[in-house]
Amino acid sequence: MIRDWWMCMIISVMFEFLEYSLEHQLPNFSECWWDHWIMDVLVCNGLGIYCGMKTLEWLSLKTYKWQGLWNIPTYKGKMKRIAFQFTPYSWVRFEWKPASNLRRWLAVCGIILVFLLAELNTFYLKFVLWMPPEHYLVLLRLVFFVNVGGVAMREIYDFMDDPRFHKKLGQQAWLVTAITATELLIVIKYDPHTLTLSLPFYISQCWTLGSVLVLTWTVWRFFLRDITLRYKEIRRQKQESRGDKGKAVGNGDGHSLGPEDDVPEPEGAGGPAPN
Repeated sequence: MIRDWWMCMIISVMFEFLEYSLEHQLPNFSECWWDHWIMDVLVCNGLGIYCGMKTLEWLSLKTYKWQGLWNIPTYKGKMKRIAFQFTPYSWVRFEWKPASNLRRWLAVCGIILVFLLAELNTFYLKFVLWMPPEHYLVLLRLVFFVNVGGVAMREIYDFMDDPRFHKKLGQQAWLVTAITATELLIVIKYDPHTLTLSLPFYISQCWTLGSVLVLTWTVWRFFLRDITLRYKEIRRQKQESRGDKGKAVGNGDGHSLGPEDDVPEPEGAGGPAPN
C-alpha cells in the first residue's frame, strides 16, 4: 500500500511506542522488550517490509511476452503464463519525498496518523466488542482494508504528486478516512471508560516533547531555513554587484581596463624635439 521503506519503518516503530503508551488501557499491549523490538520491529515487520519491497521491485521490472498460450511448449510455461495474466499491467513506484515542501510534509504526517489510528482500531474493536483474535470478522476487516486502502493510497499519491491533473482527493481515500473515523466513534460509544483512562505522567511528557520537536523541525525546515537561504542569496548577489562596480573604472563607459587596452598618447609625446 505505501511502497516506501522510510514510511513503513516509521509506522512500525511508532506503533511500538503506542503500545508502550497505551498498555494501561489494553492489557495485550504489555509485552517484553524483545517482543516489541526484536520480534515485532526486526523479525515480523522488518522481514515483511523487505519481502514486500523486493516483490514491488520485481513487479515494476517484470517483462511480458505476449505470445499465445498454446504456443508455449511446456506445461510449466503455460501455468506461469496463466498466473501472470492476473498480475498488474504496470506498477508505479511511490516517491513520497516528505521534506520537499510543506504540503507534502503535512500530507505524509496525516497519512501516518490515519494509518496508526486504523491499526489501533483493530485492537480496540476486539477489546470493546469481545471478539477473540481468531474471529473471522477480524481477518475479514484486514483483508478489506488491504484492498480498499491500496486504491486509496494510490489516489492520495496522485493527488500529491501531480495536483494539476488530480485537483481533488479521490472518493476511495475519503471512504477509508470515514471508515477509520467511524470505527473510532464505535469504540468511544461502547467503551468510553477505557479511552478516558489518563496517560501516565512520564508518557504524556514524552509525547509532548516529541510533538514539540516535530513542530520545531517543521518551522525550521519550511520557514526559518528558507528565510535564511533567501537572505544569504540576496547578500551574495549584492556583494557580486558591488564587486562588479568596483572593477568598472577607466573609460567612463562602465568597462574595465585590461592589459590589452591601448591608451592614446598625448600629442607630441615621443616625437623629435623641436629646433
